[in-house]
Amino acid sequence: MRLLRPLLLASSLLASAPVAAQELRVGFKAAVTGSDPHQNYTPNRNVQLHVYEPLVLQDAFMRLQPGAASAWRNVDPSTWEFTLREGLKFHDGTPVTAEDVVFSIQRARAATGLRTFVAQTRSVASVEAKDPRTVLIRTTSPTPLLPAQMAVIAIVSARAAAEAGEAEFNGGRAAIGTGPYRWVRYTPGRDVVIERAASHWQAAEPWERVSFRFISNDSARVAALLAGDVDVIDNVPPSLFGEVRASDRTQLVTTPGLFTLYMYLDHFRDQVVFATGPDGQPLARNPVRDPRVRQALNLAINRVALAERGMEGAADPIGQFAGPGFIGHDESLAPPRHDPAQARRLLAEAGYPNGFGLTIHCTNDRFPGDSRTCQAVGQMFTAIGIRTIVEPLPSAVFFRRANGSATQDPEFTAFMAIFASSTGVASESMTTILRTRNRETGAGSLNRGRYSNAALDAALDRVDAIFDDVARERAMGDAARIAIEDNAIIPVFSLRASYGLRRGLSIVPRGDQYTFATTIRTAP
Repeated sequence: MRLLRPLLLASSLLASAPVAAQELRVGFKAAVTGSDPHQNYTPNRNVQLHVYEPLVLQDAFMRLQPGAASAWRNVDPSTWEFTLREGLKFHDGTPVTAEDVVFSIQRARAATGLRTFVAQTRSVASVEAKDPRTVLIRTTSPTPLLPAQMAVIAIVSARAAAEAGEAEFNGGRAAIGTGPYRWVRYTPGRDVVIERAASHWQAAEPWERVSFRFISNDSARVAALLAGDVDVIDNVPPSLFGEVRASDRTQLVTTPGLFTLYMYLDHFRDQVVFATGPDGQPLARNPVRDPRVRQALNLAINRVALAERGMEGAADPIGQFAGPGFIGHDESLAPPRHDPAQARRLLAEAGYPNGFGLTIHCTNDRFPGDSRTCQAVGQMFTAIGIRTIVEPLPSAVFFRRANGSATQDPEFTAFMAIFASSTGVASESMTTILRTRNRETGAGSLNRGRYSNAALDAALDRVDAIFDDVARERAMGDAARIAIEDNAIIPVFSLRASYGLRRGLSIVPRGDQYTFATTIRTAP
């Protein structure tokens, strides 16, 4: 609070002239890092989905709705047909054709870098235009989840985006979409500005202009809201919930979220530098490869305390890959109990009656409370005899070291990071973070612990082949159970999406924590 009040005063003194009623100003915690819609990074997509539309849209719980395509159907087990909306046009007035969709999917498949949509396009064998409004997507095998996978691929203009790179999207030349807003300006490190499109297949948006300002400091972001410098902010830190609620000018809205905090574990090295004996030297063998040690770590974590006290109610304990209401949630997979006595017994059975030393790594700027949570987990591990050192790192450093590269393995032994599949489907989360790595298919693209389990891979193969929605979700639960019982990765809690709004506005909160101008309205 000593920091917040000076920031609030300074923000009030610098407040600009009254803003036009049709302008919406959003304060973002995470900065947009690029404008290419075929690079997969959450803050970027949050803004880009105002400008570009995929074939299929997702509601607040990631269930599918018509988007650029008004309908889709299975022609045969390995062929999907998508029908474009009649009269659909790009912002420059040119009609959207099936050829634009073909170009967009092929462009997304060919994208390079750490964050691409290769996992979502892994099953696509070919894309073709059957006629100007019909697209046929043939898959390498039956792919029931293809519509969900297409929900993340932005449709761009083949004419405008041909040979375009980041600079052409930044400047707007290639930034031609079909969404309710058109691209105006992106200033790296500062903001993105979009304006209402001249026409759209849905009713015109009430906001003529929307600006997304990047305010990474939590106190500064809340201060900007309280001062009236912005109308909406995302990621309200739990420690400042009370300030937002107490003001007669602002309100707080929270909802269960899709992003889950996981503890990743090194499954591939025989010996690691971050697990040490009493002398401080690396242990002869990697302890987290022992299933009893992994279970001990799991039981050491008090998820209820972390969610209710550590995160001050801004998180929900979880023991799987999807929370209630999301695709693939299994009621039988409850969060594990906190049982430090059993954890100590398991350590002794594994040959560590006196524990061992462990360094755990995490981010210190990815979400409010990440470093604090990591410190608390370190204390819980220490309480069962695992003497824990905690090293919080800036996200840019953490992910470079945690993800590894084509020539370098991930560095860490036990580390914590949040993840959510852009499709919102539990099996897709497992495919990305736990399936055996396969560069050709994109499986395991963020499998940071290099976990590999033939039984899990086979279970996910079965999920991928089931067309019946109910049966497929049941199969997702079977796959999740394999991973959870093996402690392949340790889910800790799911983050609640939290928004601060000025009085007089309403929002439909989303589980993916996106802040869409299309869900913000003046309250009646």
